[in-house]
Amino acid sequence: MPHHSTPMTPAPTTLGGRLRAAPLAAVVLSTLLLTACGAPGGPAGSAAEVSPSASSDPSPTEAGAPTPRLVYTHDAGIAVLDAASLESVGSVEMSGFNRLNPAGDGRHVFVSTGDAFRLFDAGAWTEPHGDHSHHYVTDPKMTGLAFEASKAGHVVLHADKTVLFNDGSGKVESFKTSALPAAVEDGKLPATDTYVTPEAHHGVAVELADGKLLVTLGNEESRSGIAVLSAGKGQDRTEVVRNEDCPGVHGEAVAAGEAVVVGCENGMLIYKDGAITKVASPDAYGRLGNQAGSEKSPVILGDYKVDKAAKPERPTRISLVNTQTATMQLVDIGTSYSFRSLGRGPSGEALVLGTDGSLRVIDPLSGAITSTIPVVAAWEESATWQDPRPTLFVQGSTAFVTEPANSTIHAVDLKAGKVSKSAQLEHVPNELTGVTG
Repeated sequence: MPHHSTPMTPAPTTLGGRLRAAPLAAVVLSTLLLTACGAPGGPAGSAAEVSPSASSDPSPTEAGAPTPRLVYTHDAGIAVLDAASLESVGSVEMSGFNRLNPAGDGRHVFVSTGDAFRLFDAGAWTEPHGDHSHHYVTDPKMTGLAFEASKAGHVVLHADKTVLFNDGSGKVESFKTSALPAAVEDGKLPATDTYVTPEAHHGVAVELADGKLLVTLGNEESRSGIAVLSAGKGQDRTEVVRNEDCPGVHGEAVAAGEAVVVGCENGMLIYKDGAITKVASPDAYGRLGNQAGSEKSPVILGDYKVDKAAKPERPTRISLVNTQTATMQLVDIGTSYSFRSLGRGPSGEALVLGTDGSLRVIDPLSGAITSTIPVVAAWEESATWQDPRPTLFVQGSTAFVTEPANSTIHAVDLKAGKVSKSAQLEHVPNELTGVTG
């Protein structure tokens, strides 16, 4: 029988780290043992330890405009850059392999550490005030707030909802994204709605605009598809529709018209307008495991792999799935790429960072490569998915690309079609994300 689930807010968890920023001082933080979460197609990471230090929390400074920032991980912690100047604005020491997920409010980032989704403050935000807004900056820091987790996995943002998925328990927690700033200001996390999948698995969940919840189906041995549940609370949700023709289901993306997709080892599932449609791969094994969507385009950009035994496979084809026509187009881009190579431009362009060092801009409808922008030196994907590799992150009309081989980051002006700025980093960059401020 279904049981009732009470919206719950976990008790705040203190997280340690030494903050380095000029001219502001570091924050008081304590030591905890952390465990890294799984990545696309990967196992749980190794343990991480945080170093303590002491000082006071600085006061914010008002800025004249929003101040976007970039957040990247390295083997000693998390660092933050000003997105315009690429200059360092602070860092937190945290050893181990940690993963980054935007929280959705333009200020915070969730750090997946295996045992928790820990909330990191990138230190830039905007507060509406009547007919105008005020903008602020401060030192980045760990907030000490966390959602407890068992193998913290994917974080999905859609329709003003942030959804956290626990791979180790099947627990799905969702909260209103716009409620996060006020809750954090009060020293707590927003109240969540909690649903638990029938069996734990490496999965993902998306809450739709009408309150329905899309969840993956699977267990520790295999994953088979998706189910869409009615709007409601916790376990009171009832199943509306399901499709289990999706072996190895992995990843998600949302296209224009609220078409939600997940990848399969033989194609892709599309949920739209109350129905699930299967788009089959042309190969018996044709895996779409990582996807990038855009609200400006009905087409989903995905990877495409055909060799299940390869460790790793270095594909040269990408997939473009049109959610309006339920068709798949494969495009050979002439170079291989990694799971951190996919992105979308401001008008829905498909972006792929190749191992030849160039960023390709692709028309998602025709599949035509409209431009190729040299960015980094040629590189080869490591067989160990946790290893640093050039990583693409898009913010507005700028594509940011890291280059671990020489500890640099590059800003690519997508309108001009060229690198506009590069900067040397203090650390070898691994994961990369950002906040709008």
